Amino acid sequence: MRTEDFEYLNNLEEGFWWFTGMREISASLLDPLLSGREGLALDIGCGTGGNLKWLARYFDGSKIVGVDIAPDALEFCRINNHRLLAQASATALPFAAELFDLVTSFDVLVQIPGEDSDRQAMREMYRVLRPGGLAFVRVAAYQWMRSSHDRALSTQRRYQLAELESKLETSGFTILRSTYANCILLPVVALHRLLLKPLGLVDRGSDAKPLPPYLAWLNRPFASTLEWEARRLRAPQVKLHAGLSAICIVTKPGGQV
Repeated sequence: MRTEDFEYLNNLEEGFWWFTGMREISASLLDPLLSGREGLALDIGCGTGGNLKWLARYFDGSKIVGVDIAPDALEFCRINNHRLLAQASATALPFAAELFDLVTSFDVLVQIPGEDSDRQAMREMYRVLRPGGLAFVRVAAYQWMRSSHDRALSTQRRYQLAELESKLETSGFTILRSTYANCILLPVVALHRLLLKPLGLVDRGSDAKPLPPYLAWLNRPFASTLEWEARRLRAPQVKLHAGLSAICIVTKPGGQV
């Protein structure tokens, strides 16, 4: 990501529909599992720190660690008053084994360059997670959704949910829950990225930027669609079978979940 992308990210994390709505979905999935849990949390690929702040709903802020490979990202984290930070790759985490009770990876595996690098990152997540600990992994879905958005962000890969599940299981994890998310808006975003952008009718760069002023009114209804999905996903038996994101919650065997 370029410096300007981190600037957009920092400015959007608090109010942009995608970030606020996806956090509601994450909360619906994690709330039942993290109630009363203590210990240390690690956010891999913490970006500008929005999810470090959000994770304080579960863990004391002094026990949430962020790691990112990009110096620009970590500088924004410091500006946003996050201090427990490390610059490192997700494939070589600078932490002792079995240290963390929660590890999160929000749209990071898709960005790591190199063949099999996502599996290496999963193995590192497994290594630093204590037995019985939880990992929350979210990735961009569907290789056929690749577009100029992915090229602008240097996205390396996209996933089917079954592929993500398989790679996590072969890395040693046990799947607790898996689902797609951002289902309702899938056709809207597909139209935007796969038809309107190639025709030059909209900006061909990343979508991680403010809506143009004439479309700013869409922020609230878009957020509402994700909030509706979040309410559905509070029921543990609900699994969405399509969506822009694929999500897995996994545990490391050998301890109490």
